[in-house]
Amino acid sequence: MFGTLLTAGFTLMLAYVLWRAGSVPFFKNYFSRRWIVGLGTLVWLVFFFGRFFGHQNAGALAGAIEVAGMTILGVVFLIATAVFIVDLFTLFGFLLPKRRPPLFGLALVAGAAMASIALVQGLREPAVVSYEVTLPSLPVELDRTVLVALSDTHLGAILDSRWMNDRIVQIQALRPDLLVFTGDIFEGHGAMPDPIPALNHLSVPLGKWYVDGNHESHHSSEPGLKVLEEAGFRRLENQWAELAPGLILSGVNDLTNQRRRNIDGDPLAAALANRPKGATILLSHTPWQTDRAAQAGVELMLSGHTHGGQIWPFGYLVQRVYPFLAGRYDINGMELLVSRGTGTWGPRMRLWHRSEIIKVTLRAPLKNPVKRQ
Repeated sequence: MFGTLLTAGFTLMLAYVLWRAGSVPFFKNYFSRRWIVGLGTLVWLVFFFGRFFGHQNAGALAGAIEVAGMTILGVVFLIATAVFIVDLFTLFGFLLPKRRPPLFGLALVAGAAMASIALVQGLREPAVVSYEVTLPSLPVELDRTVLVALSDTHLGAILDSRWMNDRIVQIQALRPDLLVFTGDIFEGHGAMPDPIPALNHLSVPLGKWYVDGNHESHHSSEPGLKVLEEAGFRRLENQWAELAPGLILSGVNDLTNQRRRNIDGDPLAAALANRPKGATILLSHTPWQTDRAAQAGVELMLSGHTHGGQIWPFGYLVQRVYPFLAGRYDINGMELLVSRGTGTWGPRMRLWHRSEIIKVTLRAPLKNPVKRQ
């Protein structure tokens, strides 16, 4: 169903762009309508085979076709956005009717420029975004504990083991005491990344942990998850673990999967039940049920899934479903950190923000604060 909707949406955007491009003086003067239709057909076929052949199969050829198809998706989306802005500005022809063709030409150039910027941003290494979070229940002996969180790496044909090895170098440089993955670690379709030996050499005092994202529900993710567990990562499935006296890490299975598949139960209640006293950190791929988590005494919640919208202005649509899109939020005293994602989904493009790795320095509250004079 999702693939069908995506293909339909892409087809409409491509047709819209070609329709408006046909009125631009440059195209009218130098390219026939047959040539424009032929170009559009070629572009559509590359996307189609990228989505339905490259996405579902392994191998270098399938991977290259998927990369091409997904890149075309991102480029057409941005050009269609720029063209649509011109239509809105001119009230779809009621204003400046004679200026519209040249304006559509400028929109095509602007969309291509935005696509170029998005490609550069998408290919850059993730930024390290640092936070300092005070947990009211954190024991003083755990003050300055360093937590590193990755989300939405989507390892597969587009982001492979070589890309992940570079992320491990970044992780090691941060010297984490605790490492967590907050879901969508693997793409779950087609090619899976080669084994990642460097994962085995990550030494983290408080452990390496992960929770499921929606992509972990795909059966083809299972070999990758087995690699993670062989590398010492532990999965939190609606449960908690006491990392040290006074520090509890809890994790829930993906809440979007629960809703889409009508899965019974209350993952959040199960993940927090009967835990010992102390500072509780909750891992939830999707930033939902935040009020409930805060009421249950969670002091820090880490999520992802939204990708921060990934490609502007898509974030405005994403935010209607996921109000907490990216960054830091205060939820009734609980800190919520939503990652923009360490990787990308679909096109390896980002506009305007880079991918990110989150570094959190946990602070214990001051027991004897100094009074100001």
